[in-house]
Amino acid sequence: MSTAAAGEVRLQGRVGALAIDVAFGLPVGVTALTGPSGSGKSTLLRAMAGLERLDGAVRLAGEVWQDEAHFLPPHRRPVGYVFQHAALLPHLSVRRNLDYGRRRAGMEAHELDHVVALLALEPLLQRATSRLSGGERQRVAIARALLTRPHLLLLDEPLSGLDVEAKAELLPQLRGLFSQLAIPVVYVSHDREEVGRLTDTTLVLEAGRLASAASPAALAAELAGRSRAEIEALALAAIHAGLSTARRPSG
Repeated sequence: MSTAAAGEVRLQGRVGALAIDVAFGLPVGVTALTGPSGSGKSTLLRAMAGLERLDGAVRLAGEVWQDEAHFLPPHRRPVGYVFQHAALLPHLSVRRNLDYGRRRAGMEAHELDHVVALLALEPLLQRATSRLSGGERQRVAIARALLTRPHLLLLDEPLSGLDVEAKAELLPQLRGLFSQLAIPVVYVSHDREEVGRLTDTTLVLEAGRLASAASPAALAAELAGRSRAEIEALALAAIHAGLSTARRPSG
């Protein structure tokens, strides 16, 4: 997966008591956004989608979504957004939920078929959404987001409401899906297994600011052989000192 930045985010401002001040690139691939509850993860996703208005700039694939002179409203930003709980239309079947999204986005029928194949939804198309499992509902929600032809896909803890078995089934499906997308994906999660298996880069947010940024492989190599107490101490030191990495002491 390419790590070249397809876009950039620089956002500053206050939402309630939380002060946001971040700057990072958006590479093609999956970027994890993690950190404590209340650190601003969901707020940052909403700001990238234009649902919260902060100062700064969001640029993607040569397009300016906002800067000092411009602010594209949410409906003009090509963003796919998946929330923790899939908000499907309960009176429609899976196919009709997806077809509704397809027509609103002006997509051709064959494009719907492609998304259905990507997420293995063919056996579910005639099923009522009320008869779907939690994992199946999230797959449909992700498919609906992809039907908007997004340039950026945002997922806000999409697996947090699922049980262990549902997560175990969905994780490899998501990894396979993400490997086929040629767009940046920002994935919010507290779950280390999800972050390790699904993402290419990890951003840690603390009180509205980035505390660290690294690839899961680099983090794993850095922490190999350390005790849990050492890891926790390094994490706290990185957060409070604002370090990008925490290196093993020499000797």
